[in-house]
Amino acid sequence: MRFNKLMTRSPAATQRLVLVIAVLASFIAFLDGTVINVALPAITRELGGGIATQQWVVDAYLITLGGIILLAGSLSDAFGRKRVLFWGLLGFAVASVLCAVAPTALFLIGARGLQGVAGALLVPSSLALIFSTFSGSGQARAIGSWTAWTSTAFVAGPLIGGLLVDLSSWRLVFGINLVPIAITLFLLARLPGDAAADADTRVDIVGAVLGVLGLALPVFALIEQANFGWGSPVILLPLIAGVLCFVAFLLHEKRTRAPMMPLSLFQVRNFWVGNVATTLIYAALSLGTFIVAVFLQQFGGYTATLAGLALLPVSILSIALSGVVGALAGRFGPRLFMCLGPITAGIGFFLLLRVDANVTYLSQVLPGVAIFGLGLTITVAPLTSAILGAIDSRRAGIASAVNNAVSRVAGLVAIAAASIIVGPVLDLDGFHRAMIATALLLVGGGIVSGLGIQNSVSAPEAKLQA
Repeated sequence: MRFNKLMTRSPAATQRLVLVIAVLASFIAFLDGTVINVALPAITRELGGGIATQQWVVDAYLITLGGIILLAGSLSDAFGRKRVLFWGLLGFAVASVLCAVAPTALFLIGARGLQGVAGALLVPSSLALIFSTFSGSGQARAIGSWTAWTSTAFVAGPLIGGLLVDLSSWRLVFGINLVPIAITLFLLARLPGDAAADADTRVDIVGAVLGVLGLALPVFALIEQANFGWGSPVILLPLIAGVLCFVAFLLHEKRTRAPMMPLSLFQVRNFWVGNVATTLIYAALSLGTFIVAVFLQQFGGYTATLAGLALLPVSILSIALSGVVGALAGRFGPRLFMCLGPITAGIGFFLLLRVDANVTYLSQVLPGVAIFGLGLTITVAPLTSAILGAIDSRRAGIASAVNNAVSRVAGLVAIAAASIIVGPVLDLDGFHRAMIATALLLVGGGIVSGLGIQNSVSAPEAKLQA
């Protein structure tokens, strides 16, 4: 699972290869969480359904991704990063093909769920690969570079999706995945094999089942309440059952010998504070980008490509500055960046309240998007470094998995609650309500970080607590 032998042969070459593989694998998983946004109107035009179908196409992926990613982190630490990455990439390719040929909305939703299972195998192994290969200031720079490229998936996705929808078909949004997957598999083959798994390795199947049910059932209730009402047994029974499953999941993880989410990780201050901030920040990102992409098309009359281009400044800022921000955070500590970054991003969404019925891009949309992009760039690399840097590198896989699970779950719940915020139809008033909710979540994330994050963490203490 470690790459010491390869590192002694050619450290610089190995580090470059590992970073490229980690970026590509994570980018694939992140991209499919956002590339779908601008394709939703075209999907529902062809396969039928309204906002509930659109929510399910997004959340089916996030439910399984968030539920399985914890198990994937344990698998990564137990069986090896390379092995888990290989099966994740292969599964993602198969699921992407199924999405691309989906004959009905229900089939597509099911295929998206399978895609989430495969995607869950990619991110924890990718980050654990970085933490096993880099150390010291080089690790901070590597995380900054990883962040710069992978975080662009949140905003480059709509652009890529828009071009594919307008020039060809929404089905290519999924088919295009095969190209980066093939490249990543080719590069992955150049890494040495993983160490043999421990003889007493166990897989927490019970925890995985409880975790998925604890997410899926409440999300079902949030999405379908608009159709059945909160008082309907169709909503109440899944909601109650889901809450009970989640409670059972926490109790099981506390007692089982090999938990897929070790609760002891949350004894480390930067880890638990960082995950609280992650919940608020990534709920905001998912809600905000989802609403903006759909609103610009359905209300503003933008094409899918123009809706994707609307968020392009965020990608440009992230690519240009994330490496610098990561290095600065490694030098001065993450707290200031994690405080000011989300608040700045929140100001950007407050500026989007200036959007009126004309939906003019240059004067109404661009200023808010640019400020949001700057704030996001300041936030993400320090956030990742603060959370994972507080944990012993031997547990980087599971720590990364927990943090990514938190961010995906926050996103899926935010999108599931979108219809409650905007109403049954996304009009201008609903858009403004969503922008306010997004901005408040981001500001909350900045306040939590400013009050709770520590710039220096005692490594021995963190290792003992973890």
